Formats: sequence, structure tokens, C-alpha cells
Amino acid sequence: MHFIKNYRILTKQPGGWFKPIHVPFTRMSLSRSFHGSNFVNSLSVKDGLPMRLLLLGSPGSGKGTQSSRIQKKFNIPVISSGDILRQNIARGTKIGEIAAKEIERGAYVPDDIMIELITKELQNKQQNWLLDGFPRTINQAVALDDRLAMTDRSLNLIINLSVPEEVILQRIMDRWVHVPSGRVYNLSYNPPKINGIDDITGEQLTKRSDDNPETFKIRLQKHKALTELLLEYYAKRNILVTFCGRTSDEIYPQIERELLKRFGSGNLG
Repeated sequence: MHFIKNYRILTKQPGGWFKPIHVPFTRMSLSRSFHGSNFVNSLSVKDGLPMRLLLLGSPGSGKGTQSSRIQKKFNIPVISSGDILRQNIARGTKIGEIAAKEIERGAYVPDDIMIELITKELQNKQQNWLLDGFPRTINQAVALDDRLAMTDRSLNLIINLSVPEEVILQRIMDRWVHVPSGRVYNLSYNPPKINGIDDITGEQLTKRSDDNPETFKIRLQKHKALTELLLEYYAKRNILVTFCGRTSDEIYPQIERELLKRFGSGNLG
């Protein structure tokens, strides 16, 4: 019997992730493995595993900066819950009207609406994507996982940003935003070309009313309490990786190395 070299085969595991196994195949058994129900494909993990990511981190941790870098490097669309909400509000959709009322009174948009928005957006995307800003709670995570599992598109890597609180508070003091688009500038490391002016539209930048140390400390405490169970949930699924650093330039190389190790260079832009 003539054996060819070992192949790395991806086997479906509980929770929607894939485990590689190394086995020798004959030409006949290799041919059968392409069509067998137990194997999804015979490509290596780096060449065959879709990049379905979720970016987590406290407010001010640099999620926007990291998602932009990942998008540019790996040619992957970013799906931001904040952007989707702003677009629906701007278009005056029914969901946008509901969201606007909730936001106006300082409440979160109901989970069922957010799940519907996110999953609808994912239907228009290819296999690779990065979620930013949702889910935020364990209930949202479970509901989203259930919906994604229906189309066999479960998340396979959670990127969690860990930045010291004192660094975040300083960033907040230097932060300016363009409200209509959601673009964020920071005077320390990402300043606008013209002070106080949005680079794209030329419109005025503003500071968020809660961008002060006292209010933001409360936001950080609430975020920690809200996401503690969420991180535990993803850690138990073995898809959570936490990246630590004081600056985005420190953290991004860590993220890039992890993505290349898990998914290879097939998605590089």
C-alpha cells in the first residue's frame, strides 16, 4: 500500500471550532476524506480556517485602532454595532427609531434588536469578519452563538485588549470625536490633521459629555462587572486570547502574530 505524506485534517468540535489531526492517508482514503461527513476539508488550519473574530476591551482600550489595523492587514470587514446603529438612525428605519429612543434615555438597545441587526449584516459578508462592540454580555453572547451556529459560522477567536486603567483615563482626557461618523481622534497618538476638525468632512469635533475621569471610572467599573462572565464564557470554549500593553503599538504586533499563527497569510491585504 502506497502512503503519501501526513495531512492535517480539520474535525468539527462542539461549539463550532475545528481541531486539526495528523494522520497518514493512502490515495484512496484521502479521496474519501474529501467527501466524508466527519471531515470538513483537508486543508491545513492556516489555509482553511475562516477568520471569524470578536474584539473585546474596556472603553478607551483602543478597539477602534486595533480593528482598523486588522482590517487593513488581513483584508477583513469590520462589523461595528455602533456603526450599524448610527446608519439605521440616520436612515430613519424602524429599528433606528427604536434605537434612538433607547439611546436618548441612556438605555441599551434591546438584545433581540441587536442580534437581528448583527446577523442580518453578517449574511452579506463572506466567511471572514471581525465583530466590534457586540456582544457585551453573556446573554447576548449565547444568543449570538445560537444564531451563528445555525449557519455553521461560529466565532473562532476572541481578542481581548487589556490596558491599565491610568492609561485609559489619560486617553479619555485627550479624546475627541466626530459624532455623525463615530470617528475617534486622540491628541496623544492619533490627532486630527487640523486641531478640532474632522479629517474627512471638515466638520467640528466634540468631546463626549462623559469623557472625564470621574464619570469614566464608573463606566470602567460597570464594564468590568458586565463582561466578567462574558470572558469566562469564551475562555471555557478555548477561543479567548488576552493581549496586554500600554499602547496600541505594543499590542498590535501581538495580535498580528496570533492571527498569522492561527490563520496564516491567506487573508493578507
